[in-house]
Amino acid sequence: MRNNLIALYNYRGFIWSSVKRDFQSRYQMSILGATWLVLQPLAMITVYTVIFSQLMQARLPQATGPFAYSIYLCSGILTWGLFAEILSRMQVVFIENANLIKKVTFPRICLPVIVIVSCILNFLIIFSLFLVFLIFSGNFPIGNIFYVIPILLMQILFASGLGVTLGVLNVFFRDVGQFVTVLLQFWFWFTPVVYVYNTLPVWAQGWLGFNPMTSIINGYHDIFVHNTVPSFYAMKWTALIAVVFCVLGFYLFRKHAADMVDEL
Repeated sequence: MRNNLIALYNYRGFIWSSVKRDFQSRYQMSILGATWLVLQPLAMITVYTVIFSQLMQARLPQATGPFAYSIYLCSGILTWGLFAEILSRMQVVFIENANLIKKVTFPRICLPVIVIVSCILNFLIIFSLFLVFLIFSGNFPIGNIFYVIPILLMQILFASGLGVTLGVLNVFFRDVGQFVTVLLQFWFWFTPVVYVYNTLPVWAQGWLGFNPMTSIINGYHDIFVHNTVPSFYAMKWTALIAVVFCVLGFYLFRKHAADMVDEL
C-alpha cells in the first residue's frame, strides 16, 4: 500500500496531465464545449420536474417552498451521476488504456486514480452551480453543509472499490461491461432519487434498505431538502461494503496486474 502511495506521488504530474487531457478531449471539438457538462443533467432534472413535480411536491410535507422538489431532484441526480460515472468509466479503464498499458511503463494504479479525479472534477463544476442556486433561492443549508463531505467520501470510496473490482473482472470476462450498463439502469430506479423514500410502503423501504446507495442519497436529501443532520448510523452497512470492495478491488488488481497485460 505504501509503495502504491509513493508511486502515485511520484507520478502526480502524469496523473494531472492525463486528467486535463481527458477533460479537454471531451469538449474541445464541440461548439458548446464544457456547457454540455451542465446541459445533460439539467435536461434530465427539467424532464423529471415537469413530469413528477405536482405528484411529488405533496409528498414532501416537511419541505416547503416552490423549489422543494427541484432541490430534492438535484441533490439526488447530481450525486447519483457521480457514482454512475465513476462506475461506468472504471469498469472499462483497463480495456480502454490497453495500448498505454502495453507500451508505456508506469504504475497501473494511476489509471483508476485518473478516472476518479476526472469524475470528481466534473462533479464539482456542476455541483458548485447547484450550491449557487441554493444560495440565491434562500435554501442553502448553512448549518449542515459540511456533512456532505463524509457522505461524498463514502460514496467515492464505494464507487471506486466496486469500479476497480468490475474493471479487473471485465478484462477477463467481457460480459461484465454489458452487465454493468443494465445494472445501472435498474439500480437508478431502485434508489430514491426521483421518488420520496418515506412515502413508500414499509415493505418497499425494507427492500430498498439493502441498496447501499439508498442511505447515501437519503443523507443528501436530509441535508439539502430538510436541512437536518443525516443519519450516519443508517450508512454503517454502506461504509462496510465500501471498505470490503476497496480491499477486494485492490487485491484483484495486485494479483492479476500482470495477467491483464496478456488479456488486453
